[in-house]
Order: sequence, then C-alpha cells, then structure tokens
Amino acid sequence: MRRRKAEKREIEPDPVYESMVLSKFINKIMLDGKKNTAKKIVYSALEKFAKKVRVENPIEAFEIALDNARPALEVKSRRIGGSTYQIPIEVHPQRSYALAMRWIIDSSRKKVGKSMEDGLMMELSDCYQNQGSTIKKKDDTHRMAEANKAFAHFKW
Repeated sequence: MRRRKAEKREIEPDPVYESMVLSKFINKIMLDGKKNTAKKIVYSALEKFAKKVRVENPIEAFEIALDNARPALEVKSRRIGGSTYQIPIEVHPQRSYALAMRWIIDSSRKKVGKSMEDGLMMELSDCYQNQGSTIKKKDDTHRMAEANKAFAHFKW
C-alpha cells in the first residue's frame, strides 16, 4: 500500500508589502498562534531597520539581509563502514531561506535586555552589513563544509 504524498499548503502574501517571504518570516516569528503580535513585531522592526540602514524600501533591504544570511553549503552526517563522516552538500534554495530565517530569529531572541523588535532590527541590520552572529553561523557552516571537502565523494 502506497502512502499519499503530503500536499504543500500555499501561504498568502503579507497584507502590507505583498511579499511571500515576509509572510513566511512572520509565521516563523509567531508563538502560540499569536499572528497579530508577530506582525506588529516584524513591521515595527522593519521600519526601524529601514531607518537605521537609510533605505527607501524596507522589503528590499530585508531581502538583501536574508540573502546575506543564506548558506550555500552544509554538512550531513553519513555512516559508512562503521565511521561517521561529515559530508558537504549544497543547500536547496527553500532550505537555505528557512535556515537563514531560523538563524536570524534565534539570534534576535538571544539578545539579552532587548525587546524582540529591537533585537530583530539589530540582527537584520547586522545581516544587511554582513556581520553579526547570523553571518558568523553561516561562515562556520561554510568553513565546516570546506574542511570536509575530502569526503564529498561519499555523497550519493
């Protein structure tokens, strides 16, 4: 008996900027189903972020920051002959966006003494300028993949 393949649900673009990526980001920020709270946090953080980096369109700056945080390579553990190897693989674009969003949100939540919107604004501006903890995490991931390049032939 075959299993049915799960169908991917389409999400609607956010009402302010008409962006699918921002809608996905709001959904990832949301806790306990409180979407309105998540929207308020994201929109106010975007406005502050746009003022800080001095850009006209906040959504373009947000997408640049997200692109700067996206990883191109990652490592996966593969067990071969009793040994476990870290094998570098390319990251699918959907997964790279998801990882970048997750890293930005985690770094924002870890900022002590700041509200979520201030932490998010600071992390987005750091990503926009290619610095900060999210970019460090991306660089560490790339460095790990480069270090294990010798095991790339195990990829199949």
